[in-house]
Amino acid sequence: MSVPISLPRRVTGPVFRWFALASFLSMIVIILTGAAVRLTGSGLGCPDWPTCFKHEIVSSSSIHSQIEFGNRLVTISLVVIIGFTFLAALWREKRRRDLVVLSGVLVLGVVADAILGALVVYTKLNPYLVALHLLLSLAMVFVGALLYHHSKYLYGEGARSDVRDPYFRMLARALWIPFIVLVATGTATSGSGPHAGNSQGQLVARRLPFALSSAAWVHSLAAVLFIGLVVGLLLAIWKSAAPTPLKLGVRRLVFISLIQAAIGATQYLTHLPTWLVELHVAGAVSLTIGLTQFNVRQSARDREPGTKKSATIAATPVS
Repeated sequence: MSVPISLPRRVTGPVFRWFALASFLSMIVIILTGAAVRLTGSGLGCPDWPTCFKHEIVSSSSIHSQIEFGNRLVTISLVVIIGFTFLAALWREKRRRDLVVLSGVLVLGVVADAILGALVVYTKLNPYLVALHLLLSLAMVFVGALLYHHSKYLYGEGARSDVRDPYFRMLARALWIPFIVLVATGTATSGSGPHAGNSQGQLVARRLPFALSSAAWVHSLAAVLFIGLVVGLLLAIWKSAAPTPLKLGVRRLVFISLIQAAIGATQYLTHLPTWLVELHVAGAVSLTIGLTQFNVRQSARDREPGTKKSATIAATPVS
């Protein structure tokens, strides 16, 4: 007698949204915990990879070893979350190519980040690789934010995509250029600073071959340029007939930029206390998310059926 095999129900759009949100948040957590590893001098707490010390998987009683090992556990959790998100995209009721591609990019990005993390350990915190590690992680935050946005709105053939203002959309996309310069000079400044990631008694990690003051000066110029462009864009949008979502998006971007600049100036003048550096890293994450959101707001789209707003206003297109 044969027993019928019942396959599990497919993932609905609202359920997939929670998978996307979990992936997005995990991208943020891994950056903040990774920064904590470096700022506490725990970068070499586990000198081997994937094991912690020689053939031991678990960490020793050293606080630096436990912090680094804890960060690796966070990475494993992140891999699991991203993996399930990718499978959920494949098993979605109405499979969408954009969701499969974005979640697949996250899988590849996490694998690349893990490999890069191993190289950082084996090269004893090479500052170039440490900087690249942060840049790749910020890129994953961008992809995670994009995936979460796509999970809430309808994309693809036949979906509404009304450009709110072609001129402002062009400027929003162009903002990525000074932003990338800003982030690159920021990682260079961090790479020439005192927080190498090692602790007292360990091998002294190399720093980038230029003075911290010079790197900070270049980074500050990039920050002034970016803030000036964002403030100018705010004034232009506010004086125009642009829709409210664009005004709110650029206002939020200006707000985050000014706070981030204040934190950056304060941390430099106070000789880079660890808690302010961690806060500055969090600011870089916030700025990445803010710029991503500002760009996706350039087009008005309908909500995915079953999500928060469309559940209450089912018959009205909401962007």
